[in-house]
Amino acid sequence: MTKNNTYYAPSGGMPPQTQLLSDRAIFTEAYAIIPKRVMTDIVTSLLPFWEGMRMWVIARPLSGFAETFSQYIVEVSPGGGSEKPELDNAAEAVLFIVEGEMDVTIEGEKHPMTEGGYAFLPPGCRWTIRNNGDTPVKFHWIRKAYQFVEGIEAPEAFVTNENNIAPIMMPDLDVWSTTRFVNGTDMRHDMHVTIVTFQPGGVIPFDETHVMEHGLYVLEGKAVYHLNGQWVEVEAGDFMWLRAFCPQSCYAGGPGQFRYLLYKDVNRQMPFIRP
Repeated sequence: MTKNNTYYAPSGGMPPQTQLLSDRAIFTEAYAIIPKRVMTDIVTSLLPFWEGMRMWVIARPLSGFAETFSQYIVEVSPGGGSEKPELDNAAEAVLFIVEGEMDVTIEGEKHPMTEGGYAFLPPGCRWTIRNNGDTPVKFHWIRKAYQFVEGIEAPEAFVTNENNIAPIMMPDLDVWSTTRFVNGTDMRHDMHVTIVTFQPGGVIPFDETHVMEHGLYVLEGKAVYHLNGQWVEVEAGDFMWLRAFCPQSCYAGGPGQFRYLLYKDVNRQMPFIRP
């Protein structure tokens, strides 16, 4: 496996008293931006049945905010981990490592994972996690309540690494590609977590407006996004939440490539809000 990508991971800490208060953080009815600068020690959370961990919650189900998923950036110290990480049997998950190494045991089988490592964990799956290394490990943990469909089985667990998967180029474009970890036509999956890469100068050439809710964590580079009629700058370490139908386009100005971890809900009927 050849490592050829970089991944931004938060380091916590606290800014000095001399730092300006204002930042790029914004929360609107259509989108939200959580800049990397605001991911400090005082906004971390803890979970039961974990040792040596803390996490930044960057998305959670909330009226007017993320409705279909939650997303954490988890930091686990050497020797830390959990024998009961997931307490909801209906929850599926994706783990994506941005710094360090860890062991994930799925249904009794241990999988060593390093930077770029990707694990899909179906609902009801028995899994544990342990940092057996000498340095902290940091990873994204994206969770969704799986939408079961009669006649379709839930997908199986798997572990891979981004560097083992060839990106797929957008049709007729050589500056925009997507690393896909599951087949887009596989109806067992009701969420996709992919990595999107733009080369310098690449653009989304129109305001996409579609039903999928998005969570975007910038892994590398910087870009300018056009969100619901407003221009915002984003860089490595920033998180964006985009509501369904939020108009969205971007321009990757360089000097290096612009890459982000992308969540979206897919392949299911639209649920009704019933009185």
